[in-house]
Amino acid sequence: MPMANEKRVVRSDLWIDPAFDARLAREAGVSLGVFATQGAAAAAWDQLAAAHVYHVSAAKDELPREWFAGPELLARCPQLLAVSSSGAGYDTVDVAACTAAGVAVVNQAGGNATSVAEHTLAMMLGVSRRMIECDRRMRREQGFTREDVMGHEIHGKTVGLVGLGHVGTRVAALAKAFGMDVIAADPLLPDDEIVRRGARAVTFDQLLAQADFVSLHCPRDATTLKMMDAKAFARMKKGAIFITTARGGIHDEQALVDALRSGHLAGAGVDVWDREPPPLDHPLLAMDNVFASFHIAGVTHECRRNVAQMAAEQIALLLAGGRPPRLVNPEAWPRFEERRARILA
Repeated sequence: MPMANEKRVVRSDLWIDPAFDARLAREAGVSLGVFATQGAAAAAWDQLAAAHVYHVSAAKDELPREWFAGPELLARCPQLLAVSSSGAGYDTVDVAACTAAGVAVVNQAGGNATSVAEHTLAMMLGVSRRMIECDRRMRREQGFTREDVMGHEIHGKTVGLVGLGHVGTRVAALAKAFGMDVIAADPLLPDDEIVRRGARAVTFDQLLAQADFVSLHCPRDATTLKMMDAKAFARMKKGAIFITTARGGIHDEQALVDALRSGHLAGAGVDVWDREPPPLDHPLLAMDNVFASFHIAGVTHECRRNVAQMAAEQIALLLAGGRPPRLVNPEAWPRFEERRARILA
């Protein structure tokens, strides 16, 4: 049974770096409950119904939909003050429903920037230098020449970054170290801020037309869903390379298949998918000029530890009466503060 005046944090039993639990264990007056995502629903709901903070996995294809932070869960959790996403994304959270309920939503934006940026550059190099293709061919055949898998340097090429937040800014710095020209389109930033973050500001259409590499670093929302469709791929330079470490659904997978099959695009690096992992018969997985990975750009030991620590610190601050630095729905803050004062009184 919960103790009086205890501030209760609940998370699922999906893997999380131990730094999360360790940090909250040092916070006086805060308890942490862990529920099983499979096989013990009644016990899980008992924990969630008494929770003040729900730390939810951001992995939409790993967390059963029953435990998504949506209207149904919110209705069963009257004490809930905040939902904390385990990553920079929050695909498992209905932000509008949380806002309507006066529930703050926080994420861990920036905690994965180094890992995702490094993965982006690895994909650019892997596809441009045909490293993945060479590796595959060496494992299954002999008789081809080195010139058969001859690639291109990325030095001197133009990379177009769609989105220049934490990750995009880090990619810009790494790309410049490789001698690349960096351009970026971000509707949320003025041109002078884009320049300050290390890129030359262009429109989205200009970016598609000029870039040798188009790399996505924008959030998935109503404005970006299927943004990279057949028309967008057609506007890219012939022989360009498409890279995404953002979110599945921002690019149209069939349109990308078509652009690669036609020869208009030279290759692609794809870390995020409509369904994760994609089915084994997915056409992109059959293409040697596609570098495919399983939404692992931010899955490194360093990144997972950093994000876990950030999340625990932010939750501790919120429960102590502070305003979290990575608040996704600031419009919910006035009602949240009223609820926090009442519920934690």
